[in-house]
Amino acid sequence: MSQSDHSSSGDASTRVLIVDDDRKLCRLIAEYLDAMGYAVSAVHTGPEGVESATQGNWDAVILDVMLPGLDGFEVLKQIRHRSDVPVLMLTARGDEADRIVGLEIGADDYLPKTFSTRELLARLRAVTRRTRRAAVSPPDDSELVAGPLRINLNTHEATLDSMPLALTPVEFDLLACLGRTPGRVRTREQLLEEIRERNYEVFDRSIDVHISALRKKLGDDPKEPRFIRTVRSAGYLLIP
Repeated sequence: MSQSDHSSSGDASTRVLIVDDDRKLCRLIAEYLDAMGYAVSAVHTGPEGVESATQGNWDAVILDVMLPGLDGFEVLKQIRHRSDVPVLMLTARGDEADRIVGLEIGADDYLPKTFSTRELLARLRAVTRRTRRAAVSPPDDSELVAGPLRINLNTHEATLDSMPLALTPVEFDLLACLGRTPGRVRTREQLLEEIRERNYEVFDRSIDVHISALRKKLGDDPKEPRFIRTVRSAGYLLIP
C-alpha cells in the first residue's frame, strides 16, 4: 500500500460496521480498512446486523444481501425505519434487479462481490463524505423553499406541509441539488457527479431509482408533477 493511499484515508473516528456471514471476507475487508485508518466491526447474521446497525454510532454500514436469519433487503428495511446511516450493499449475484431493489429500499450504493479493495474504499469514502458534508452548516441560503416543500441545508432535513420527510442521505442530496437551481434542468450525469463524487457509468440507472423513491415520499405524480419534472432525454428539474 502506498503512502498516498494512506494519507487520504479515514481516521479512527470513522466507524464502519460489516454485516456479512463470510467471515473470511469480513477479515479481509477489516484488515484493509483498519490499515487505512478506519475502525471496523463485523457481525454475521441478519438479526445481529439490525441490532448493531441501529444501536451503534456508525458512519457507514457494509451490508451483504445473502444473510442467515434475515436477508440483506429485510435488514436494510429495518435499519431505514430507525436510522439514515449510509449503507453500502454487497452481493455475490450482482443482478441489476437486486441493485434496483436495494436502491429503492434505501441503499446509498451497491457493489458486487467481485469488487477491488480500492473500489470499496472509494465508494465508502463517497458515502461518508456526503454525510459529513451535510453536517457542516452552509454559510448562506441555509433553507430552500418550493411552495410547501422546505429543504434545510443546516439540519439536513426536509419538510412537506410542515411534516418531516424520511429521506435517505442520497435522496436528500438529490433534492438539495435540484432545489439549488429551481426551474433548471440537471442531467443525470450532473446529479451523479454532485452526489457520488466518484467515477460512474453514463447509463447508471441509480439516479432514476432514487428519483422514483423521492417522488413517492413527496406524493408526486410523474404524469402531473408538483415538484420534480422529468425532461425527456435531458434530466430532471425542481418546479419553481
